[in-house]
Amino acid sequence: MAPPLCAFLQRNYALISLECIFLHMQNADIHIRKTLTPQETRMKKTVLAMGALALTLSFGGAHAQISDGVVKVGILTDMSGPYSAMGGRGSVVASQMAVEDCLKAECKGMKIEILSADHLNKADIAASKAREWIDRDKVDAIADLTNSSVALSVQKLMKEKGGIAMFSGPATGRLTNEDCSPNGFHWMFDTYSQAAGTAAALTKLGQKSWYFVTVDYAFGHSLEKDASDVVKRNGGTVLGAVRHPLNASDFSSFLVQAQGSKAQVIGLANGGADVVSAIKQAREFRIGSGKDQRLAALLVFLSDVHALG
Repeated sequence: MAPPLCAFLQRNYALISLECIFLHMQNADIHIRKTLTPQETRMKKTVLAMGALALTLSFGGAHAQISDGVVKVGILTDMSGPYSAMGGRGSVVASQMAVEDCLKAECKGMKIEILSADHLNKADIAASKAREWIDRDKVDAIADLTNSSVALSVQKLMKEKGGIAMFSGPATGRLTNEDCSPNGFHWMFDTYSQAAGTAAALTKLGQKSWYFVTVDYAFGHSLEKDASDVVKRNGGTVLGAVRHPLNASDFSSFLVQAQGSKAQVIGLANGGADVVSAIKQAREFRIGSGKDQRLAALLVFLSDVHALG
């Protein structure tokens, strides 16, 4: 039997152009900006709009082969934690709008259903919910998956179950490297792309010594490693790193330790609410504000900038 990726390319609905898919995504984003609160309008312009659409493309003309004749897409996201501004309700609304648009055109006559759940940023909870969706609800694909540890656990499960995972939330490069799967599609930047620009630019400007404040799970580990590699390739040195838990409230000890390293750059290898909290608390301690030491946030969304005030 052909791998899922090959099947994706072979089915007749794959002839629908990518331009059409992105049109749905753009329309969904426009509607979101009109209907959600100011905070929610800053949510990531998620490619979850692709969730229902990509699944529709991948299984094409044989409607009966899709679960019970219904295309079911599960949106497994962070509804209440540090990454909820990048996913959460915005991801669910975007995917629902994309389905509505698609049903009026390319998907006319099909049945498409969106399910959603909060994975609480816990890999075991995410895997359990994904398994339940597949076994009980006959879900065909799972999407969003903000949080790299969550994504890796679901990637493994979907390979085992033969379903499709579409990642628009996680950034770890493991999804397309050592943990790559023919069942997974990564519609997202990765930690290397984020690290390469900032780390290379600062190192070439003479900021040669680095110390990292890193969120302690797969995403942070990947981001720190990729940034460290870039720094070293450009003639810099890494003096060390300190790791903090996800959704930390107090960064004082981590920041003071980084300050004490005397590194020219304190690299923040985290994201979402964590990067916002770290920057705010660094400002309070006047860390990274002098000419001898600066902060470098490696992953910042517009929502984070607004949250900083």
